[in-house]
Amino acid sequence: MARFDAEIMPGVKLYDLKLIRGDRGFRVFGPSIGGGAAATFAPAIADQLVELALGEVARNANRH
Repeated sequence: MARFDAEIMPGVKLYDLKLIRGDRGFRVFGPSIGGGAAATFAPAIADQLVELALGEVARNANRH
């Protein structure tokens, strides 16, 4: 659905995160390296990233 970058705390940035809509709702995945995950997130952090990403998607949709 979208790719995005996020600064999860001052000085810690994650690039090329992926927001997808699946059977059980929205999920965020980190980039992969060599077929494996470069980053994983605890459920609470993943939920916060989903909320932030969906907010940005909605905000950008309202610009047009």
